[in-house]
Amino acid sequence: MKFDARHAALLMGGVFALGAVHAQGNAALDGINKYREMLQDGNPAELFEMKGEELWKQKRGPKNASLEQCDLGKGPGVLKGAFTELPRYFKDTGKVMDLETRLIHCMVTLQGLNEAELYKAAPSIGKGEGANLVAITTYVATQSKGERFNLSQTHAQEKTMYEVGKRLFFQRGGPHDFACSSCHGVDGGRIRLQELPNLTKNPGDGVGVAAWPAYRVSNSQMWTMQKRLNDCYRQQRFPEPKFGSDATIALQVYMGVNAKGAESIVPAIKR
Repeated sequence: MKFDARHAALLMGGVFALGAVHAQGNAALDGINKYREMLQDGNPAELFEMKGEELWKQKRGPKNASLEQCDLGKGPGVLKGAFTELPRYFKDTGKVMDLETRLIHCMVTLQGLNEAELYKAAPSIGKGEGANLVAITTYVATQSKGERFNLSQTHAQEKTMYEVGKRLFFQRGGPHDFACSSCHGVDGGRIRLQELPNLTKNPGDGVGVAAWPAYRVSNSQMWTMQKRLNDCYRQQRFPEPKFGSDATIALQVYMGVNAKGAESIVPAIKR
């Protein structure tokens, strides 16, 4: 094909058009980043953290005890670095637990609260014991801010959970044939102007599991990882998993192992 001035003009026009679109995209992303920076000033999550600290130290339940002797994997009452090593296998329960299910275990064994009632209340993050659990989870997780994720894979159950989580992450289904990997399995993914981190590999500091619990500005709620995963399933039009299910814990193991070395920025703030 003969390449004349007309073709050159069309080519240059296309280049300029693509450049304009790219420039607009960068400008929009710059604006979103500035918006996020503004949100960081006065994060409402701090109020949840304060409430969680009070509940951690408060004597409650039939046993009139606090949670200060709760063992989250590093010894009774040790909080720093515990969150960034969860989920993990606990010998006393014989299973892998995430932060929220482990806290419920402590509320039952130390304070004498009813386990069935706690699990029933847990999904109601804005009221009752569900709200209390969110606050305590936020407080405990915040004590590991700046720590690096380092989930154990030494126990057989931890390895099994990783493999199950991996399968669930790539499992497609539902009316739209979606999987977790549909949004979080490639680099540079985006829905509208929302960036989607690739969670099949180390996504970097403060992204993915390293950013939850987080305060959601759009609905004025504090979301834990259990709530985040539940909502992901809802968006995929999957049946929503039960709170503390093996599926949600396995997914956390898979993403947490992949996030090895990422710095926790909890409590984060999201749009």
